[in-house]
Amino acid sequence: MTAESTAASHPGVRSRSQHQRRRRIVQAAAALASRGGVEAMQMRTVAERAGVALGTLYRYFPSKMDLVVAVVSEEMDTLEGSLERRPPRSATAAGRAVEVLMRATRGLMREPELADALIRSLLLSDVKTDFGNRMTGMLARVPGTDADAGEGGESRVLLRSLSSVWVMEMIEMLRGHTTNEEIQARLEIAAARLLADF
Repeated sequence: MTAESTAASHPGVRSRSQHQRRRRIVQAAAALASRGGVEAMQMRTVAERAGVALGTLYRYFPSKMDLVVAVVSEEMDTLEGSLERRPPRSATAAGRAVEVLMRATRGLMREPELADALIRSLLLSDVKTDFGNRMTGMLARVPGTDADAGEGGESRVLLRSLSSVWVMEMIEMLRGHTTNEEIQARLEIAAARLLADF
């Protein structure tokens, strides 16, 4: 029995293989971006580094921006996993929300070239992303921030506003205009006002 016929008769094998291939591609793209920004994420170079054919890469990611979005999603998965393992412990909802955002900041800034590439690309991209919704969703799962709030609920809007403040702070940090401490201080003020009723 060939590998192809095994995969065809066992769909789980094929999907696991596809998942692993996709993961290799995303990891290769992230590694390239962390060293040279989005410019270094040339599709042919990503394919070579991931050990896949260029056509295979385009089947998974039709454009470079689709690939950038996938790298962002992987970073968000890492943050979510970290929050599940070590939930924020601050005494207030605002404090816990700031803790989540500062952990996201530290995670992204471990690879500033990658962080810069991702945020700049997402700002300029026509590709639809769920970056804002995912950050808002993470904040909504923080105990005491009304996690059951619906998409259009006031609580959700306030959490989305706080995550938007954080994105702007990240842009300022990447430009070299602010520090971790300044970001945290401003986020604490914004969170205290926005989440005053939580």
